[in-house]
Amino acid sequence: MSSISEKSPDAELEIVNHGPRFGYRHVQVLLMFFLLAVGYAMRVNLSVGIVAMTTANSSSNPDIPYYNWDNKSFILSTFFMGYVCLQVIAGEFGKRYGPKWFLVGSMIMNSAACMMIPFMASKFDYGGVIACRVVQGLFQGFFFPSVHNILGKWAPPSERATLGNIVFTGVAFGTIFAILITGTISASWAGWPAAFYFFGSLGLGWCIVWILLGANTPSDHKSISAEEKFYIESSLQDDLHKKVPKTPWKEILTSMPVWAIVVANFGQNWGYATLLTEISNYLNKVCNQDISQNSLLSAAPYTALFLLGLAFGPIADWLVAKKYLSPANTRKLMNTIGTLVPALALAILGFIPKENIAVIECLLVIAVGVNAAVWCGFQVNHVDLSPKFSGILMGIGNGSSNIFSIISPNIVQAIVTDETDPAQWRTVFLIASAIYILSDIFFVIFAKADRQWWDNLGGDTTEVEDQFQEIKLEKES
Repeated sequence: MSSISEKSPDAELEIVNHGPRFGYRHVQVLLMFFLLAVGYAMRVNLSVGIVAMTTANSSSNPDIPYYNWDNKSFILSTFFMGYVCLQVIAGEFGKRYGPKWFLVGSMIMNSAACMMIPFMASKFDYGGVIACRVVQGLFQGFFFPSVHNILGKWAPPSERATLGNIVFTGVAFGTIFAILITGTISASWAGWPAAFYFFGSLGLGWCIVWILLGANTPSDHKSISAEEKFYIESSLQDDLHKKVPKTPWKEILTSMPVWAIVVANFGQNWGYATLLTEISNYLNKVCNQDISQNSLLSAAPYTALFLLGLAFGPIADWLVAKKYLSPANTRKLMNTIGTLVPALALAILGFIPKENIAVIECLLVIAVGVNAAVWCGFQVNHVDLSPKFSGILMGIGNGSSNIFSIISPNIVQAIVTDETDPAQWRTVFLIASAIYILSDIFFVIFAKADRQWWDNLGGDTTEVEDQFQEIKLEKES
């Protein structure tokens, strides 16, 4: 890229204020997109694969084994038993040392556990699968705190919703990919074991690309231009020195805006875990869809999630840039759209006759797709409140709230004693709907989007502010 001195004064000022249109911050965002895509693919593939694992002749290959498990919801929920454990630690370590190598190690372990599932199932039955899932959850606990640490260092406030949404659409992309590929592979001669080998290999491939192209901060990146580096760091008011500030735990844990995020995360994880782990089972048992149809039907809602996720981010940034809404009200509006619309769709879904598969599919598309708006709501709000400690905030919120991702599928299993009974599924959907609504009310009351005073504890940002103002005045004169 050209240096500042080679550009006209107007172009120079534009770069200082807005940065290059495409730069290395976008490369980091794309790497985080694929991190979540691959991670979610490995998380979700069992939700589809378990149908094949427990169905005789699901593959054209008669040698593919199957198992008689009546605790599928419990098996699926055990991922979250590991997932809740290390997220706060991951956020703290990422802040101190940078998340790059923690992500490499965690992805390698996650991929290995994924590829071990067929072997462990054959040797230890469902107990072996549970062990692999707990290990996967344990190491995927590094993913979201690391993403927020990266966004806190690479995403300028004016681009935050857009860049954040690009990253978070990796969740939808990975889910779509896993549902389609797992269903296709499971129904093929290779059978369901090949699906776990495939996704584990993708994770190892991601590690290689991340090692080559990833960086903890703009300052750590060897190829970034001076213009883009300054644009990012000045817009974030980042410290020029390398001192790592101490985490203000008391201030974080007594902050109501932080608790607004945590409660919103509670509601999101309950509803999303219910949908993520149970859609395939619901379509299979209630709507009588076979595994090949099941994959296509299960993927459709996440296709909507992916597409709407790409749309909501620019809309949110546009509302703030045009000053139609304040950043806080934009976060609240998007969070409300992303929870109340799915809540209404789920409530209606419980009363639709199972024969109306087209209506059921439309409601699932709405419930999952519009949920993408929360990525511009509470999900990116951590970076608004505290770019320095956003990974820790994510660890607190996502780690604690995923307790409900353990509870939710097991409540489904307790309520749905007959998987073919639509009335029992109605209760499940109404509970998820109510929790969505209550969590959003709390977020709307207490959420904020301004940088909190305690984010500056341990660091002085006046030096970078002064440097920015000097360059800006020089270009304007």
